[in-house]
Amino acid sequence: MRSMAAAEVVAERAAGQAGQAGVVQVTLRHTGRLNAMSRAMWQQLRAVFKDIQRSHEARCVLIEGEGAAFCAGGDISEYPGFRFDAAALREFHEGDVWGGLSAMLDCDVPIVAHITGACMGAGVEIASCCDVRVAHAGARFGAPIARLGFPMAPREAQLVAGAVGEVIARQMLLEAATFGADEMFARGFLSRVVAGAEEARAEALASACRIAALAPGAARLNKQTLRALKSVQQGPQATDHPPGHTLPDPYAYADSAEHREGITAFLEKRPPVF
Repeated sequence: MRSMAAAEVVAERAAGQAGQAGVVQVTLRHTGRLNAMSRAMWQQLRAVFKDIQRSHEARCVLIEGEGAAFCAGGDISEYPGFRFDAAALREFHEGDVWGGLSAMLDCDVPIVAHITGACMGAGVEIASCCDVRVAHAGARFGAPIARLGFPMAPREAQLVAGAVGEVIARQMLLEAATFGADEMFARGFLSRVVAGAEEARAEALASACRIAALAPGAARLNKQTLRALKSVQQGPQATDHPPGHTLPDPYAYADSAEHREGITAFLEKRPPVF
């Protein structure tokens, strides 16, 4: 009989803690299962990031797994209930999984990932949606689903290949290969690798705080620009975002209070207040 393990994606605002105003901490939590993603967790991930996108207070997201792992993949114990029916399987990947991932990709608030332990399958997909990735030196990465007898869904494969590189993606999917943090850093997937577990978490939080202290409007515009440019580069056949992801007037911020404050503060030789 299946145990009633706590499985949830939770968001907590760090406002009130010194230097952490505007940071939203998102935690993947699946007790006893290395934070493997259940269907409910995918749906919660979507809801959490939709809420963050609507927020006027959120300036940066720090996403991490609870305990010693980031996310070990999907909750395989649920799979017999839907994976053997094509329509149900499509709904899982196109509805639940892509619903969560696309909400992250569409989020204009910068996302920092703190990665420790296992980052497999679904974990690599979630990490691929982040802007900055800080990992503990002992983290491991892969998508060994070939051992389970199924391929990665097309949009998820495109997302991962775009983030880790096609060579690594092919090894992950075809060889069921796994990689250490140092190699993923060398391949450009990770922003930083930190030796100590506590130090890695502290560095990820510091990165989120640095971002949150800067101009939030500019950060959102930067993410919109990068998303639009990626859509153009991929062309009309791109599957992660439709071609309709175009920018509004990219210079409409000219008279914004944030823009004026940044320039004025520099000229007055004082820190800006955003």
